[in-house]
Amino acid sequence: MNADEQVFHEHRRLLFAVAYRVLGTAADAEDVVQDSWLKWSAAERSQVLDPKAYLTRIVSNLALERLRSTRHQRETYVGPWLPEPILTGGDASDAAMDAESVSMAMLVVLETLSPLERAVFVLKEVFGFSYAEIGEAVDRSEAAVRQVGHRAREHVRAQRPRFTADRSSREQATRRFFDAATGGDVNALMELLSPDVTLWTDGGGKVRQALRPVVGASTVASWFAAMGSVTYQGVEPGDMRAALAEINGGPGIVFSAPDRVIATVTFDFDAEGRIVAIHNVANPDKLRAVAEGTLH
Repeated sequence: MNADEQVFHEHRRLLFAVAYRVLGTAADAEDVVQDSWLKWSAAERSQVLDPKAYLTRIVSNLALERLRSTRHQRETYVGPWLPEPILTGGDASDAAMDAESVSMAMLVVLETLSPLERAVFVLKEVFGFSYAEIGEAVDRSEAAVRQVGHRAREHVRAQRPRFTADRSSREQATRRFFDAATGGDVNALMELLSPDVTLWTDGGGKVRQALRPVVGASTVASWFAAMGSVTYQGVEPGDMRAALAEINGGPGIVFSAPDRVIATVTFDFDAEGRIVAIHNVANPDKLRAVAEGTLH
């Protein structure tokens, strides 16, 4: 590995982290990182004083372009559009791996921002770049990005969950949900769910899923209790496997057939540890990152 490759490799994790939070899909984020490598390779690097800032500017602009071009596809998507799940792990203190910023709950909120608001919010609130640095990265004045950042921060603050249970409570609830769902125990599931729990399912028109949110503890509990006794996506109950995993910075469940991953399930919790929202991603196009098993 030559010096230029070494510099890029040192910042690759950061570049993916920025791109993924701006885009919400691992596949697009990987494409953007690869395109940023091509731009880095072609750049006159003797003029680059700060490689990290330079590479962040490249990846931010590429991610913004990609997000704007995919906006229409998301608006015309079949059923709810959910972010592409990723497996997470490693150093939880690493800013690039901040659990809340990569959670499904946060990524869903970020979907409601404009592309520019999303990029500014991610760079400022997650990665701690100054407004001057962000202005350079997205080709706007410092005053302009400051205004955009303030608007984005207020919007996110209003939309994201106010309180959430601590990690051990979430892990315990997820394990109990796992045991109840795989055992078909409706009553045990009901105990874990908030009365007005909402289930969001993303099949993308590729597999059969609910096209609208499923609301209410009894309906959601019945949905998951049936998974152990009915054929799902052509997979017989006896052939389906479920495993606990860390998904998007928190505890989740991966459902698999012998030859493929068929769904991931992640949860939002209230302060008491009850489940208030469930995100079920079953679109096979969005399960590649989990199927590959790469930790981000």
